[in-house]
Amino acid sequence: MELRQLQYLAAVAEEGNFTRAAARLHLAQPGVSAQIRQLERELGHRLLDRSGRTVTTTEVGEAVLPYVRAALAAVAGIRQTADEYAGLVRGQVAIGLVTGAATEEFAVAELLAGFHRDHPGVEISLTESASDRMLAALRRGELDLAIVGLLEEQPPPGTGLQVVVDTPLVAAAAAGDPLMADDTPLPVAALADRPLISLPRGTGLRAVLERACARAGIEPRIAFEASSPPLLAQLAAKGLGLAVLPDLPAERGTAAGLRTRRFADPALRGRIAIAWPADGPATPAARELLARLRRAFPAVAPPG
Repeated sequence: MELRQLQYLAAVAEEGNFTRAAARLHLAQPGVSAQIRQLERELGHRLLDRSGRTVTTTEVGEAVLPYVRAALAAVAGIRQTADEYAGLVRGQVAIGLVTGAATEEFAVAELLAGFHRDHPGVEISLTESASDRMLAALRRGELDLAIVGLLEEQPPPGTGLQVVVDTPLVAAAAAGDPLMADDTPLPVAALADRPLISLPRGTGLRAVLERACARAGIEPRIAFEASSPPLLAQLAAKGLGLAVLPDLPAERGTAAGLRTRRFADPALRGRIAIAWPADGPATPAARELLARLRRAFPAVAPPG
């Protein structure tokens, strides 16, 4: 009994015709007929009734057909598994990284280096961009994975998420700024007419700032844009404006010449997440890289 004989039997049973089955298999019809007759001789039973205009299965043929299909499915599963392992040798993966996310605390470069050492044949493409553009690229299938900043707490449509950073946002300015003399939470309305320093439009942090200003009825006056929170802090420390950035440890802010104030309710938060297509990454390489990212950067619980 050969695998091809089972394939031919299933095709004829499904098509009800030797000629159509042979065409589907890209074979000559006599060869298909000969192989099925050989299978019937080996089993000692007729499997197909050829007496009518349409070929049908005999009682025995109908009984064995589920086993034929199960055997073919098992072989297909073996091939798929082998292909997946091959994909980890020769595959490719496209990952996006939100502007400003590659910090010492969020060591994506180190993780990618480890993945490359283990799977040197996998081609990795890395794109740094704004969160909104990367989420759109995920939905279009142009990216396999992305690390994005978030505005909403719920995943965007068609996207799976693991939130890995959830931290308060603060207003930061040079230590001598009068606005920093008070330690109480800062109303967002106090930002009106102040020169602000922020990440570029399209990032999660910028979207949070713009939405908060809209709710407070003010128009943010962005004086400087920079691509990383540390650079925002440096610009603020030089007295060029008030930066909105993730909360700093007190000693780091003091060392940088900054004072910070948290925002009053509703408190503003900066959130970064690993994102992937809702039905999972399409390639074995992308699935393996996603698993590594999720292990390396565990999910954080939302603030209570």
